Amino acid sequence: MKLAVSTLGMPGEGLDSAIEIAAGHGCQGLELRLHPDTGVHAGLGAAERDSVRERVERAGLEISALAGYVRVCEPGPDEPYVEALLADLRLAADLGAPGVRVFPGGDDPAVGARRLKAVSGTAGDLGRRVLVETHDHMATGAAVAALLAETGSPETTGALWDLLHPWRHGETPARSLAALAPHLSYVQVKDAVSAQDTTPVPMGAGSVPLEEAGELLRAAGYDGWVSLEWERTWYPQVAPVEEILPGAAEWVRRFFP
Repeated sequence: MKLAVSTLGMPGEGLDSAIEIAAGHGCQGLELRLHPDTGVHAGLGAAERDSVRERVERAGLEISALAGYVRVCEPGPDEPYVEALLADLRLAADLGAPGVRVFPGGDDPAVGARRLKAVSGTAGDLGRRVLVETHDHMATGAAVAALLAETGSPETTGALWDLLHPWRHGETPARSLAALAPHLSYVQVKDAVSAQDTTPVPMGAGSVPLEEAGELLRAAGYDGWVSLEWERTWYPQVAPVEEILPGAAEWVRRFFP
């Protein structure tokens, strides 16, 4: 089990600052949000890509994933979504990231499956995976699992279990894990006030069933990345991520000593 932290929790910080925060708070990895504001995105040239990879590796960190924003099930022509995802996968290969996070963005699994199949050849050639997050229109483990089963490309796709979203849509951690188990590749942890008020709070101070999820993951033998997704970009009033990381590290140590 390795702990990463997402740069979503560091608005306004540059890459060097994000690296310093991650390395200084017991993380083994850094989850890089793909956005011009973070300085990491598919528009980077070759020299810039080399620089990002070298700076992360020099600090003794790994890039756990790229947090992209392609919405694979969103209605519309396939080509723009496929091209955007291919660009993110090529960036992942250049940076040494094992996978790219995507959102469902729609409720038709046939659309998402078609697009995921369209990139599977390139993803396989690059040795990268597309990680579909439990989010928005497919917030439950059952929904994401159905999409991935229809895709039928386990070598190049996987599930990203954001512990908040399935729970706040009425799916227990046990049901989420049961659905996602054949596909589970990545876990994002966070806590929030309640299912209705998703304002971030320190780990253990809110209502997300973190203890239950940790026990289930330990019993299942999960050994992938756990990433703290502290959503300070969307909730600028909350504490800096440096104050939250010790609680995330303690959660990992407790369930995966």
